[in-house]
Amino acid sequence: MGRHREFDVDKALDAALCVFWRKGYEGASYADLTQAVGVERPALYSAFGNKEALFRRALTRYYERYMDFIPAALKLPTARDVAAHILFSSAELNTRYPDHTGCLGINGAMAGSDEAEPVRQALIEVRAAGEAQLRERFERAKAEGDLPETARADALAAFLMAVLHGMAVQAKAGFSREMLDAVAQQALSTWPTGPDKSS
Repeated sequence: MGRHREFDVDKALDAALCVFWRKGYEGASYADLTQAVGVERPALYSAFGNKEALFRRALTRYYERYMDFIPAALKLPTARDVAAHILFSSAELNTRYPDHTGCLGINGAMAGSDEAEPVRQALIEVRAAGEAQLRERFERAKAEGDLPETARADALAAFLMAVLHGMAVQAKAGFSREMLDAVAQQALSTWPTGPDKSS
């Protein structure tokens, strides 16, 4: 009876995603994963391959299911709108589920062993791709006159990512949605807007 894979792969992936979100990659044991998914380890291997492959599938699902506010934000009319939408959406997501706060990408990256290095590199690549999208969007904002000529698109993208990462860590440490919103508002208070008045 245990030989057949009689479980819903999508539900299993969602359950594994929640474990990784809560405990990070290294913190999630096979016992945690099999208990959450409700199958034995061989069935988990059969469906997803090893732990790293399961995490990569979970990470893809996380971005598709929970980070859809990023592509929506990139279409907004101003760079400040983009930043605000991402900041406040992240604050909401980071505090939405009391049993797995923070960000899967940040929680997953808090791994230190050599065995976890491929996962850490995968998370770095995902974040770098996100930062590149922001940088391109902010370059466009400069070209459109929405940002001043003196604004550095690369620094703005890095700044936004730094605030987002910090908010995720704060959420994991128990910060409230209200406090994260206040942090987002503080970050936005420094946002450059419009063409340079000096020229």
